[in-house]
Amino acid sequence: MDSLPDALLQYILSNMTAAKDVAACNCVSNRWKESTDSVQKITFLRNSFDSIISKTDDDDDDDSDTISKTDESDTIVRKMISSFRRLEELVVYSPFSSNGLASWMAHVGSSLKLLELRMDNLASEDAIVEGPLKLDCVGVAKNLETLRLWGVLMMSPPKWDMFPNLRCLEIVGARTDDATLCHALRACPNLSNLLLLACEGVKSISIDLPYLEHCKLDFYGPGNSVLVLTSPRLLSLDVQGCSFIRVPETRFLKTLSISNIAGRVYMVDFHNLSSLEDLSIRGIQWCWDALCIMLQQARDVKHLFMKVEFTGNESLQPFPEIDFVEFFNNHPKLQTFDIHGAMFAALCQKNSLKKLETGFAIPCLEKVTITVRSPLNAEQKMNTLESLVRYARVLKRMVIRILRMKSNHSGADDFCDDVCKFRYMHQHLVQIE
Repeated sequence: MDSLPDALLQYILSNMTAAKDVAACNCVSNRWKESTDSVQKITFLRNSFDSIISKTDDDDDDDSDTISKTDESDTIVRKMISSFRRLEELVVYSPFSSNGLASWMAHVGSSLKLLELRMDNLASEDAIVEGPLKLDCVGVAKNLETLRLWGVLMMSPPKWDMFPNLRCLEIVGARTDDATLCHALRACPNLSNLLLLACEGVKSISIDLPYLEHCKLDFYGPGNSVLVLTSPRLLSLDVQGCSFIRVPETRFLKTLSISNIAGRVYMVDFHNLSSLEDLSIRGIQWCWDALCIMLQQARDVKHLFMKVEFTGNESLQPFPEIDFVEFFNNHPKLQTFDIHGAMFAALCQKNSLKKLETGFAIPCLEKVTITVRSPLNAEQKMNTLESLVRYARVLKRMVIRILRMKSNHSGADDFCDDVCKFRYMHQHLVQIE
């Protein structure tokens, strides 16, 4: 092993990131041990210190023993990372203490470009004391470009001055409040990627990030959060759990997803969706005005996914009738259309197909996926399916999904027979799931 060329040895070490593997290199030879100081990336997996835990007595499970094991693992991490000349990426999934993190940051904080930590302090009884201190320690790494945090309690503003180089911030599983989250985001003014998943406690938040391009926000709770987002360079936006959404600058927005599985979407305000290509609308209930605004503004959308069960400002209401011809004339660039029960039923009302003319065509539609739950209005539904096949001139695939249809319904068997016959007549196009 000592005869390996330096370039090959450095290549092997540069692709070795697991802490156990790096530690094992010290046992190969003196040359390998001396070369490990060039490691730039290291990951401490969840089970990195299982051997330490297994050495303890099974009957000795008191708090002091847990603390001593954490202290021992903290010391091992510190010794390893302090032996590297310039560590750029540090990933820690194993348990650690705030004091341990502070000591690590003192050694490598200035050189780190990527930091990923599994905080695991949401369920801890000491989280209220320990959590903010852990976050404060992160502020030492001022040259970070990517920061990922898992399981964060953030109920008081972290002591972060500024992360001028931070481009990517990801927080998964957090308990916070509006003021604290806003304070944390202000310390990251140059973000281009923001991901907040399963964030609990957000009620109303205003985010102003001039360089943000990709944003995914998932606010956990009753689904009544208010969001105002100002980011003129925004390319993709995914929002879950908001009832009021305002994004005034969206002229570059290409991908948009809005979902609310816990509450009701009351209002959406997007200034300009002329560049939008991919739109996904999901939820139990949307106010009809909000839904209409989205469909009217997204006239040039190419890929549309719609799964909204009900409309109505207060009580649950079915969709009103939607004119088939008018809908497709208003969305001439539509290429793929995934349509679920309520929207499909609205297109299949008695008067929806009255405006069909010989010159009408759906010019770009290539694939349509239709989810059907009820055999009601079976004749209108079959007419709508026939119209899609007839007028979508470049249609390549139609998928019909029969979902949770009650077999004891009087018209279920007849409707399924009609769908099977329809599939047989257009077997080159139609697929039944």
